[in-house]
Amino acid sequence: MADTDQKRVLFLLSPQSYRNAAFLDASERLNLEVVKAIDVPEALSREWGVELGVEFARPDQAEAKLFAHLQHSPIDAVLSLDDSATLLASRVSSRLGLPHNSPDAAVAARDKWIMRQRLHENGVPAPQAQRYDMDANSEDIAQAVRYPCVVKPNLLSGSRGVIRANNPDELAEAFARTRRILESDGFSNDTAGILIEDYLPGSEVALEGILTNGSLQVLALFDKPDPLEGPYFEETIYTTPSKLPKGVQEDIARCTERASAALGLQTGPVHAELRINDDGPWIIEIAGRSIGGLCSTILEFGTGQSLEELILRHAIGEPVQGTSRNGQAVGVMMIPIPKRGILREVRGQDEAASTPGISGVQISARMNHPIVPLPEGSSYLGFIFAGGDTPDDVEAALRAAHARLEFKIASQIPLTNENLATTP
Repeated sequence: MADTDQKRVLFLLSPQSYRNAAFLDASERLNLEVVKAIDVPEALSREWGVELGVEFARPDQAEAKLFAHLQHSPIDAVLSLDDSATLLASRVSSRLGLPHNSPDAAVAARDKWIMRQRLHENGVPAPQAQRYDMDANSEDIAQAVRYPCVVKPNLLSGSRGVIRANNPDELAEAFARTRRILESDGFSNDTAGILIEDYLPGSEVALEGILTNGSLQVLALFDKPDPLEGPYFEETIYTTPSKLPKGVQEDIARCTERASAALGLQTGPVHAELRINDDGPWIIEIAGRSIGGLCSTILEFGTGQSLEELILRHAIGEPVQGTSRNGQAVGVMMIPIPKRGILREVRGQDEAASTPGISGVQISARMNHPIVPLPEGSSYLGFIFAGGDTPDDVEAALRAAHARLEFKIASQIPLTNENLATTP
């Protein structure tokens, strides 16, 4: 007999997302029935045996298909596990009468140009920025901006296409490079643009929280001990609890709550990136979803709840309780890709895993497949996880473990008529 009290949730899944497994595991622990909508074209849905395939990039068609699928089958929550489907989740939730952020807020939390405008209109500290068409003349732009500055696409995430420029020559090169990245993803002037904004000095933090009727509950505040000064902005180490003074942490929380309100975010998870300098905290990015990669693995709340369990409980209307963490410091290192090529071998994994303080080493990049670093790339080689008495202990353990890893990366040789016959 079916459990009539069992809650049902719709997950909007990208096929290769790091977050999928964590949310599916959490739903199983909470005894939730999951309906999975996967971002694949209709033709591939049939070929791959996907029961419910939709295209997130075509929200009108996707919304109609999901509403038709769900309108006679009660659902308790709709969750987008990545940025790519937050607008779709909002629209489907609205039609089904479920708690949700407005579609307008979902767009503002994804489009960095709209985000910058909303933040400034509401007096939230954020870098000054200007949007340009992809085919704008970068040489003209280079004479009109202040240096140093940051070039970034308005729609991509994970620091893709984000490049610091210190002078006109660097800006022209960065603008062209970011344009190529957007074009390679199928964007045009009609669908995307390029921002140039002031570079902000200072240290950087990441805040993980959850909103209830616009009120922010901070779940974790991560320090980023490696300086993020450019030319690219590849994140590496996160540690928590933060070593910042209590008053500064409170300022960060207030700034994040103000930023959420400025964008119209009212409910669900929030992941914010902020810079801290002598003028206080500044919002760099804020998203209506949880932390990326496998970083949430290190977070445990109350009697063993994962971050994803807290998010799911909140989504189905249960109170978010037991959010305190034990006194142990924890951290994660997102292993950077040192160069473009084919990953052939990873040595030293056992030695890295046996480093004192290390709780796990996971190589997520596939062997004998291409790897691409930032600013073009969108992934990491893997993750190292650690725990310890203090954030400094955790940071030291992560660096020591990383030093024991050795990556064999072969140069990627294009197949041409000249070398095809001799390529092994």
